[in-house]
Amino acid sequence: MKSFLPPLTPVEEKSYIQKYKEGDLDAKNILIERNMRLVAHVIKKYQNLDDDPEDLISIGTIGLIKAITTFDPEKGNRLAAYASKCVENEILMYLRSKKKSSRDVSIYEPIGTDHEGNDIRLYDVIESDEAEVPDKIYLKDNIRLLYTQLESSLTKREQLVLRKRYGLYNCSPCTQKEISLSLGISRSYVSRIEKTAIEKLRCFFTAV
Repeated sequence: MKSFLPPLTPVEEKSYIQKYKEGDLDAKNILIERNMRLVAHVIKKYQNLDDDPEDLISIGTIGLIKAITTFDPEKGNRLAAYASKCVENEILMYLRSKKKSSRDVSIYEPIGTDHEGNDIRLYDVIESDEAEVPDKIYLKDNIRLLYTQLESSLTKREQLVLRKRYGLYNCSPCTQKEISLSLGISRSYVSRIEKTAIEKLRCFFTAV
């Protein structure tokens, strides 16, 4: 996995958050870049799943962007604590969509193993402190924005790949290999299309 820039100091973080709240989008980009190490740390919990770590990084980054967009320093929390919750929620939603693609799943059913070989269940990763979870209105609005931007900014092929890859529009999530076979293209090409599409969406949410 690639290396990331070191995290900001508390003083730097406070300064960049203030600049972003005042409309400085460069400050927002810095907050994203300097918190990517946190995303990598969160996904270590899922390193024994079948998913490509780079895919989980992409999904976790969406959670990080949402965290930075909605973070309220007045509540007295550190950005890292809030962002960790948002990143994990994003990954959890992705895992849920995969497990529920063909059938309902119990929250006690294993979805993978941790680095020590212990089962990871949905119950283990669902956070009980709902005060830290982005509220339902925020989530609904972001889902609406995501679908709108997906249809307006991505090519037909990019839309198709993301739809298949992440189970959008009630589709069943597919692996990159399954998508490559169905479209008659290489897995590496599917990966490039996916990453390009996610970057387009990331840029949109970064600019919001």
